[in-house]
Amino acid sequence: MQIGSLIAIYFVVWWLTFVAVLPIGSQSHHEAQAEIVAGSDPGAPVRPRLITKVLITTGLAAGLTALLLWGISNPMLQAYWNR
Repeated sequence: MQIGSLIAIYFVVWWLTFVAVLPIGSQSHHEAQAEIVAGSDPGAPVRPRLITKVLITTGLAAGLTALLLWGISNPMLQAYWNR
């Protein structure tokens, strides 16, 4: 597989994983019963912890991409799907 294809697959898996990880552990101002500043959305997270979520996403996406590429290149699975 070419490097461009690998990068494209990782990019798609990374974004899908990021969207799945993003709401985990988030607590809105309303849920935390924190003070809501005028002009802000009450559903906005109090502490989004984006750096942590990006790091978790990067690790998960690498593992999922490796698993996906293993499944694509596994001759046993190819024989199963091509019958």
